[in-house]
This record gives sequence, structure tokens and C-alpha cells, in this order.
Amino acid sequence: MLDDLKYIHQRDAQDALGVAEKQWQQLVRSYDVLFQPKTEISNVVFAGMGGSRWPAFYLLTWPGVSVPLTICGDYKIPQHVDEHTLFIASSYSGNTEEIISSIHEAESRGAQIVVMASGGKLQQLAQEKNLPLYSLPSGTQPRMSSFYFIAALLELLAPLGIINKKALEERVTISEWLKNQTHSWGPEVPVSQNAAKQLALELMGKTVIIYSGPLMAPAARKWKICINESAKNLAWWNEYPEFNHNEFIGWSGQPTDKPFGVVEIRSNLEHKRVQQRFVVSERLLSGKRPMPEIVVPVGDNVAQQLFWTSVFGDFVSIYLAILNGVNPTPVDLVEKLKEELNR
Repeated sequence: MLDDLKYIHQRDAQDALGVAEKQWQQLVRSYDVLFQPKTEISNVVFAGMGGSRWPAFYLLTWPGVSVPLTICGDYKIPQHVDEHTLFIASSYSGNTEEIISSIHEAESRGAQIVVMASGGKLQQLAQEKNLPLYSLPSGTQPRMSSFYFIAALLELLAPLGIINKKALEERVTISEWLKNQTHSWGPEVPVSQNAAKQLALELMGKTVIIYSGPLMAPAARKWKICINESAKNLAWWNEYPEFNHNEFIGWSGQPTDKPFGVVEIRSNLEHKRVQQRFVVSERLLSGKRPMPEIVVPVGDNVAQQLFWTSVFGDFVSIYLAILNGVNPTPVDLVEKLKEELNR
């Protein structure tokens, strides 16, 4: 099935595979936005949901931030938000009600507000109030636009010294490197030579559980998002070492029938003790859970491995959608939920 190009194109009518393959281009998008703080910025609050929220977690791993960063997804905002807070309101559609609610509260607290959106009410609000607006290209899904958000965050935060300014240069070299990594996952590459197709076949018909260490946690989050939304397939994620303090025990008991597909993202850059925990846990859980499918990130540094793992997960989720007989792009149930809430 996954070597039948006609079938693939029928299911993937909006070319999610093509979008995934070109994500490297998103990293080098430039935004002509000037943000000048009114007062000293002592903390950053990033408000977003789903695929519009995930990119902020990336900053915690690469390139890192020099001030406290709070990532929230709620109608309310943290109590510490004030005039020294850089408040980033992120919604790809621009119509996410939680974020529209939170931006009004941030404004009432005197926060310095920046908007990231591709349209909708949030973009209109930014234009009306003359707020700095990072206008994202429209026409795709938030989870397929993650690197646009990351490019915007780098351009916003680097000049402020909140992240290392070298990240702006690094994204260019990472983009070119990533471009050359994705060819082996394309639809024209047969299953026998395509690791993304092979893993999708292993996960077909199963609830997918993704584990990683802290460095690869943003990629694991994205796997969970994309398998849920693209493949319309239940998935969740967790990370080591937290896994060993609770979920680890859960595998030892119920349910006895475990129709799960376990994926472990094992980076050689994680803390040595985290790497050891993967190995020891696998041995202790032998016979109590399915043997994990091990993904070893490719790359010489954290950034390369994060982006490589994220894009690889995108391809896996799209092929899993095709195996599940669904179109990977739309999220009709989410749209129906919004309609019901607005009645």
C-alpha cells in the first residue's frame, strides 16, 4: 500500500508529504518586524494551544533562554505577568478563543505584547492596537507550520539577547543540512529503503506511546500531536527520567492485553544516566510491554537532532494516516467542536 503512489496521492489529497519534505524552508523565513521593549524584560510568557504552542518548548532545549519562560495554554495567564513581561500570543488561525481571552488579560496587566498568527481575530486585533505582528503564511495546519513559529521566535528573541544571537546564523546551516536528510523518507522511496514507512507499518492498529529524554522532549511532543491529528490515531508521550517515577510501574500491571506501539527516541546527547535508564527500563519491562521501536536521532548537535527527529515523526504520522485510510491534513472533529462551542 505504501509503495502505491496513486493510492498515496489519493489519500494525501492536500500533499501533507510535500509540506513535510519542505519544512526546512520554514526555518529561514524572514519577518520584517521591529519590536522595541518599553521597559526591561524580566520574563517571557508564551500563550498558545496545540501546534501553535509546541514550538515554544523547543526554545528550552535549543537555543535556550536567558530569562524565565512560561508556556501556557489556558484562558487565564500567570499571576506574575506585568509590564516587564514579554507576552507572546500565538495562534496560527488567529481565532483560538483561549488565546484571545488571555491577550486581553495580558493587556490589562500592562504586558508588552507580540502576536504570531496567519489571520483571524488575533491578527485583526494586532493591527487595530498596533501590536508587533509576525504574520505567518496561511494555507496549512498549525502542526505543519511549526518551523515558521520557530523562525519568528528566533528573530524576536535574538536581538533582545534573550536567546543566543548565533541561533539566527545556525538556523541557516541547519536548514540546508535538514534539506538533505529528508529525501530517503519520500513517497517514491520503497518500504524496503524507507525508515518512515517501515515504522508506520509497525505502529498500524496500535495506540502509540512515545518516550524521550529531556533534550528530545519537544520532538516527542510533536510526534504525539501529529499522530493524533494527522493519523487520527490515539497517542501520548512522556519523558525520562520522570517516566521511571510513575508510568514505569503502570506497565507492570493492568491492562494485561496491551495493544500499544512503543517508540523510544534515544539521543546520544542525553545525560548519560538518562541513556542508561532507557536500557535498564527495557530490560526490567521485558515481557510486560511491547518491545520498543527505537529511533536514534541523526545529527552532530542538539538542534540537528531535534529537527531531524521532528520531521521524521511527521513522515511517520502521514504514512500512518494513509495506512488508516484517512486524509492526513484536515482535523474535522476540532472544527466541529468549535462550532458546537460557539452555538
